[in-house]
Amino acid sequence: MSDYIRKAKFPAILLVLYVLVPLAHAAPGQDTKPNIVLVLMDNFGYGEIGVYGGGVLRGAATPNIDGIAAEGFQLTNYNVEAECTPSRAALMTGRYGIRTRQRPDGPPRGIWYGITQWEITLAEMLSDNGYATGIFGKWHLGDTDGRLPTEQGFDEWYGIKHSSDRAFWPDSYSFAPDSHPDAVFDYVMTGFRGQKPTEIAVYDRAKRTMIDREITDAAIDFIQRKSRENQPFFAYLPYTQTHEPVEAHPDYRGKTGNGSFADVLAQTDAYVGELLDTIDELGLKEDTIFIFTSDNGREGVPRSFGFTGPWRGSMFSPYEGSLRVPFLIRWPEKIPAGQVSNEVVHQIDLFPTLANIVGIDLPNDRIMDGADQSNFLMGKSEKSARESVIIYIGNELFGVKWRNWKMLIKEIDENSYAINRLAYPSFYNLLVDPKEEVPELNYLNDTWVDFPLYQVIEDHEASIAGDSGAPDP
Repeated sequence: MSDYIRKAKFPAILLVLYVLVPLAHAAPGQDTKPNIVLVLMDNFGYGEIGVYGGGVLRGAATPNIDGIAAEGFQLTNYNVEAECTPSRAALMTGRYGIRTRQRPDGPPRGIWYGITQWEITLAEMLSDNGYATGIFGKWHLGDTDGRLPTEQGFDEWYGIKHSSDRAFWPDSYSFAPDSHPDAVFDYVMTGFRGQKPTEIAVYDRAKRTMIDREITDAAIDFIQRKSRENQPFFAYLPYTQTHEPVEAHPDYRGKTGNGSFADVLAQTDAYVGELLDTIDELGLKEDTIFIFTSDNGREGVPRSFGFTGPWRGSMFSPYEGSLRVPFLIRWPEKIPAGQVSNEVVHQIDLFPTLANIVGIDLPNDRIMDGADQSNFLMGKSEKSARESVIIYIGNELFGVKWRNWKMLIKEIDENSYAINRLAYPSFYNLLVDPKEEVPELNYLNDTWVDFPLYQVIEDHEASIAGDSGAPDP
């Protein structure tokens, strides 16, 4: 029995139908299960690419990425979790990161644990409905047996288990190999479903400059193979840039003359262009959903040169510079071109949205936090299917957004990361005060917003309290 059907406890009749009804892949242009390419940047701020105010302003034009917006839908209020692992957990499961960390008994798991085997990933859902699934890049959702990507729904994987800060370690003269059992070098891995992944090379500073090139090549090869096999595919590219160290491939080092970040921005745009060209050359453009987004805002360390556009803060904060990132989606003839919206959307919405587009029922044995945004994205509704999002940093509830209002019950010191617990919440009207500079600005005229904001928090807390948790391991 497939993992998705087993985990979701589907009725037996659905299993019979699943086995007996073949999954057809029609010729381009016909109604069929669309291919899906999901590009996820790492610590990539809202203001990096041209259509979000960056591009040439940041030292490197981004015409290929900007072209996704011209041919599709650009969101200006796309929300994510504040840290890498919780964000990826939310994206892969359609559930808030805090919910994936709930235990059946006891306190929630730590934020870097990742997801348990019990979770149903986007890859599992698609794989069990006829898709070929490949991940090319950073996983960061589990490094123990049973929790690697090829054990969580992906057919094949090329990339790293952890994060790029480990690329510093092999070149560090102060690294202590006997400090802790978990303090080990990361490796570039390759693997296939049902096989033990293989370590290819130590992920050091030299390999760090090469890996996004290799990720792109592996993804293109996967797309070409699955196109020849006439099978719908899900290609997930969680790039390693622009996480520190931000160092370009030798082909792009010094290319812009505007520093390493601009070089990497130019490199990324070129790689995305290659992916788009591959889709177009294979005649799959009308049958492929192509998404470009990020896991969270720019790096929080002072040495990082990321750009959050008009928003305050960086990752690891409850401010918009942490929570709002680019989101572009293209699906010709299905998603109208040239749309821009400031409606509230969250990364957890991607799971139910793609499930509906593909024609898959959601799991009914767990709480799903995501909302189906297919009507909104395809121009059938001007309104998002959600009005609110919950804000966490780690396992701490910080606040809530509802429409254009935001309430923070905690804030964070942006220099020390100390949590400031507020005697009275801060309120921001994000249209009037987008940089969150003046709490309570206009609030006295609009104290009615207390009711919907607090209601969202109360409903969420009640939902978490009643959640049965995600079983180990």
